[in-house]
Amino acid sequence: MARLVNVTSGTVLVEDLELADTWWRRFRGLMMRRRLAPDSGLLIAPCASIHMMWMLFPIDAIWLDREHRVMKVSRAIPPWLGAARGGKSSHAVVELPRGAAATVQRGDQLSVEA
Repeated sequence: MARLVNVTSGTVLVEDLELADTWWRRFRGLMMRRRLAPDSGLLIAPCASIHMMWMLFPIDAIWLDREHRVMKVSRAIPPWLGAARGGKSSHAVVELPRGAAATVQRGDQLSVEA
């Protein structure tokens, strides 16, 4: 496990960051989980899009480039929506409980700390 820090604002976004860095972990993501605990999240890399099929709760998604700069923030994505995309330069996405990305802005620099 790791934690996710917003270097720009100096705040800790996620204390318990799970890494999805294998094919199976990226494929499974948060599917079929009943919830995502507060102060937790899932970093999926590489990833330029996500699907919400088999999701049971809404999430926020923070889209990152290779240097972990925020490219886009998708807030309150409902379950079963279909798909969400980060854009051409997206390399990774952080999935968070709904509302957890409220203070994150495009251009913020994030850091993953072990």
